[in-house]
Amino acid sequence: MFGYVSAHKPELRMREFYKYKAYYCGLCKVLREKYGFLGQVTLTYDMTFLVILLTSLYESETKREERRCIVHPAKKQKMLFNEITEYAADMNIILTYYKLLDDWEDERSKVGFLGQQAYRRAFRELKERYPDKCEVIHNCLETLHRCEVQNEANIDAVSRCFGELMGELFVYQKDTWEETLRQMGFYLGKFIYILDAYDDIEKDIEKKNYNALIALSKQEDFDEKCEEMLNFVLAECSHHFEKLPCVEDVEILRNILYAGVWDKFNQKRKKNDGK
Repeated sequence: MFGYVSAHKPELRMREFYKYKAYYCGLCKVLREKYGFLGQVTLTYDMTFLVILLTSLYESETKREERRCIVHPAKKQKMLFNEITEYAADMNIILTYYKLLDDWEDERSKVGFLGQQAYRRAFRELKERYPDKCEVIHNCLETLHRCEVQNEANIDAVSRCFGELMGELFVYQKDTWEETLRQMGFYLGKFIYILDAYDDIEKDIEKKNYNALIALSKQEDFDEKCEEMLNFVLAECSHHFEKLPCVEDVEILRNILYAGVWDKFNQKRKKNDGK
């Protein structure tokens, strides 16, 4: 369900693009150092956005390095990382573990079984460090699973589960910004869930998988209604984002929120219009 919160590169200045990439490489570095190759494979641009957002908000002291890596052995890559990068890496592992556990329990997936076994030790340590977050994430995924089993057709109710999960991830610490970050994450989570359902609709219908948009997809103005829903929740997300006193890298953040998150929708809409 991740992979939607990334930058719209054509509208980024070169220095902004390289800085964005440096945060991404920094997250990759931290995942590798803390969790090895298994951590590295959980790398996403979605968490990179969270790192940049929280770094900008809390003005965290950020370290800079240049290193070669397996992906780029010939040339050193610039890397930016700090304590928030470590937090995002930890959240990545928690989410990955729960996803694999869910795959095993629901589908008896061999990949899910082997994966959750591989991440179990790291997860147990993280559960001790973040007991409240693990409980919220687990409860949100349980509620989401029940909605899917009951074939819930109310996309607002179903997307709320993922919104609450994302809201919890966005709260780095309990302070004056807690509620604003939670609301921003909540609406971004709803956006991601709805967009993911829209993106997968044909595949889910063909494979007879659950998708809360199946009933709506039978209407002629399906694309327009989905776009309307996405516009609404993203407007709420942006409203809360603009309350935050982010100065550093704010143009990168706005590029992602106002352009980048729409890339997948625009590609799918263009494909549908072509049909």
